[in-house]
Amino acid sequence: MFLYITLGTNDLARATRFYDPVMGALGLARLRTLEDEIGYAAPGDSRCRLWVTRPFDGKPATVGNGSMPALVADTRAAVDAFHRAALAHGGTDEGAPGLRPFGPSFYACYVRDPDGNKLSAVCEGLPAG
Repeated sequence: MFLYITLGTNDLARATRFYDPVMGALGLARLRTLEDEIGYAAPGDSRCRLWVTRPFDGKPATVGNGSMPALVADTRAAVDAFHRAALAHGGTDEGAPGLRPFGPSFYACYVRDPDGNKLSAVCEGLPAG
């Protein structure tokens, strides 16, 4: 449904230090680095699906109340790694990894990036083993 999602930042260098390891925990990598934005993609995808950018209008980036991209995690371990990486790189906890009431195997965590954008990582698969 979505071509891409953008999140605003007021400090692109800080955002890069946060997003590189956090997206890496989900197997995603920075594919583009431009003066005012960075873009992340899945392996083999030529298009960045998540952009972190300074606002085009030059005004400060603000947080959208009620906005939250949920990123696919292949495993519950990837959700855990995403959460750990976020907290280790300047993010804040909004909900530790665990099962949620949105389905029998909906395993998710919630964090905020250093600019206050809320993110989630979700695995809907069954645990390994």
